[in-house]
Amino acid sequence: MRVCLVTGEFPPMQGGVGDYTNELSKALAALGIEVHVITSKSQHAARNTQHATRITHHASHVAQHAPILHRVVEKWNWDCWRAIAGIVQREQPDVLHIQYQAAAYAMHPAINFLPWRLRWSGVDRPRTAVTLHDLRVPYLFPKAGPLRWQVVLALARGADAVIATNEGDREVLRRELGGTRGGSQELGGEPPGHRLFLIPIGSNIKPVLPAGYDRAAQRARWGVGPDGILLCHFGFMNERKGIETLLHALKALTGEASPAGDLRLLMIGGKVGSSDPTNVAYLRRVEGLIAGLGLAERVLWTGFVSPEEVSASFAAADVCVLPYREGASFQHGTLMAALAHGMPIVTTYPNPKSKIPSPKELRDRENVALVSPDDPQALAAAIRELAGSPELRRRLGEGARELSRLFDWQCIAAQHLEVYRALA
Repeated sequence: MRVCLVTGEFPPMQGGVGDYTNELSKALAALGIEVHVITSKSQHAARNTQHATRITHHASHVAQHAPILHRVVEKWNWDCWRAIAGIVQREQPDVLHIQYQAAAYAMHPAINFLPWRLRWSGVDRPRTAVTLHDLRVPYLFPKAGPLRWQVVLALARGADAVIATNEGDREVLRRELGGTRGGSQELGGEPPGHRLFLIPIGSNIKPVLPAGYDRAAQRARWGVGPDGILLCHFGFMNERKGIETLLHALKALTGEASPAGDLRLLMIGGKVGSSDPTNVAYLRRVEGLIAGLGLAERVLWTGFVSPEEVSASFAAADVCVLPYREGASFQHGTLMAALAHGMPIVTTYPNPKSKIPSPKELRDRENVALVSPDDPQALAAAIRELAGSPELRRRLGEGARELSRLFDWQCIAAQHLEVYRALA
């Protein structure tokens, strides 16, 4: 079988969807699928990778469990159709699978109508699938309002299969696209045979420590001794991450006569990523708040580092804090990475305004500690409790690692293969 994945970002670009697509492509290739990836042209990539248009020995890539890269899209506007159609015409994939997150496509709606463009082409076409990594709407024009959501639905309705990454998004899509029948989550309505599936994401960071790793030395690098508490947060700065809540909680704990009174916060990874320009403005707000609260010496940054260095940073920390404003969800690769590393995690219940239940697999005080979103006092209390209880940290870490086994990449790839076979 031949599958073509479309993604607005791909390593070495910084972005969760690109990292996800990279892991998925390798896992699919390990199952014997010939995987092509259509993605953005990248100056960094151009120095390291030949365009796949010059590659003829596809079988060798399958044998090496590697995708065949087509870095051909200059801009994700209407012109991207031509670039994608050229690859589709030459490679003749059985399935074209779009990895969708609006920011990865520069908030432009062209990708949303690609399945319809292929339907209207009047020639044999691949079956189309789309994974909606989140339900964020694209930019159209000022005051587009509800029309933006309709553009997301147009992508879902045009595809032959839709994949949600979490229960909350699947429920929203089920309501919008029609009722379900049977175990395959088939959808009624147009086009005939439309299907909605739930396939979770996995961790983009494998828990592999650098050679010769020394935890005490790693902590000392960040100014934390054996009795200090090192908190960590993983992922780009983004409005949805609740960083401001975390900083206010950190300020409330600073100087307390408790283990949590002497702590540092390690921000792991790049600050803004390659795709979402709104992250830059949010980073400025965060940096201003850090200065205003007098936390500059307590908030530490790794910057963009290798996967092994991410693992080293997780291993050095005592508690991972992920106070998502909308609540914890398995759509967040940052949460999946923290689970895979067996971290004691403090995260959030769903925001009451979202009306989406917390994932049933997240159990308070069993595999995570859950608090209300946008509540610095509650977050500080949870951090204080974990800082003072090595036993609770151990129990949550073990529970997190056990939960992460549900999101193995081999299992995720096998579920995708089932979808592809149903389509092809």
